[in-house]
Amino acid sequence: MKFRIKDVDFEQHLLTVRSGQGDKDRRTVLPESLHAEWLEHLQHVRALYKRDRAEDQPGVYLPAALERKYPNAGKEWAWFWAFLATSVSIDPRTRIVRRHFQHPSSLQKQFKVAVAKAEIAKPATIHCLRHSFATHLLEDGYDIRTVQELLGHKNVQTTMI
Repeated sequence: MKFRIKDVDFEQHLLTVRSGQGDKDRRTVLPESLHAEWLEHLQHVRALYKRDRAEDQPGVYLPAALERKYPNAGKEWAWFWAFLATSVSIDPRTRIVRRHFQHPSSLQKQFKVAVAKAEIAKPATIHCLRHSFATHLLEDGYDIRTVQELLGHKNVQTTMI
């Protein structure tokens, strides 16, 4: 999950998805009902951030151009990962030992466990949540163009599927 702290906007209830579907950036809703859980989660993340800073760990990965332009940005809170790996590892590109984001497969495994615990008989994946999100928006009266934008689809036909 490659969300950075700066991608979460509680005031406008928005979450910026970077390099999502089609390798595009887009903004989507951050429901107010999730704010408390997000804030609690970010308290845990901030504790790791502070520990990393106290231990003078290298900052998080930034794309090369940003790393060159702002060499210390990776050590700033805004650039820290919102969902991060619990331990540091070697960056395969730079060979620097640093903290990385939580890999999507980790979230998928946790989701699979949650589905089993909830005794949901139907197959369910993280991607199913995306479809459910779109379906619920349409059922609540949102127009197809708004749903298209929130999903980051170029073509409305894709959304209609």
